[in-house]
Amino acid sequence: MIDLHSHTLWSDGDLLPAELARRAEAAGYRAIAFTDHVDSSCIDMVVKGLVKAVKDLRRFYRMRLLPGVEITHCPPGEIAELVKAARKLGAGIVLVHGETIAEPVKPGTNRAAILARADVLAHPGLITAEDARLAAKRGVCLEISARAGHSLSNGHVAAAAAAAGAELVFGTDTHSPENICPKKKAIAIARGAGLSARGADALFKRAFRFF
Repeated sequence: MIDLHSHTLWSDGDLLPAELARRAEAAGYRAIAFTDHVDSSCIDMVVKGLVKAVKDLRRFYRMRLLPGVEITHCPPGEIAELVKAARKLGAGIVLVHGETIAEPVKPGTNRAAILARADVLAHPGLITAEDARLAAKRGVCLEISARAGHSLSNGHVAAAAAAAGAELVFGTDTHSPENICPKKKAIAIARGAGLSARGADALFKRAFRFF
């Protein structure tokens, strides 16, 4: 199991990075990215905290760990500068909180994330065909989400990605211990979104390049 989307106490998760790492390891994960929510008010603190946590923990794990961020509910016009800032601060992966149908994300967020070349557009909701094609062109991955609410549009995202040639990855969007997802369940979620068994397995092979 390779998870590109999780949250710790650095934002609204329930667990410290150390505990999330241990629980993920116990669940059979091969790799996990800590991608806490940020905006301009906290990006410096969160990225520096996660970079330090990962540096300290890596000494004790064969499982791969990665510090990252999820730029969340920020004005579309601010997203590019935040993507750049996150990378400069040391984030190994940058997600943008996409236009999920479960939350009032500002229209234009998906497009702004793609234009900024974020690594992953998380739960992009009813992403347009045009934006899916742009994601394919710019190398931005679209997320198949395990999280309730966000996962309701997984089928649409998978179909849009297939039509556009965009890459898909998987994220649990873990906030609590019960969100940790063994690979068997992750594969089932991907299959439920319409992916073939081969396509579902490819989600994790593709994600491993970030580590």
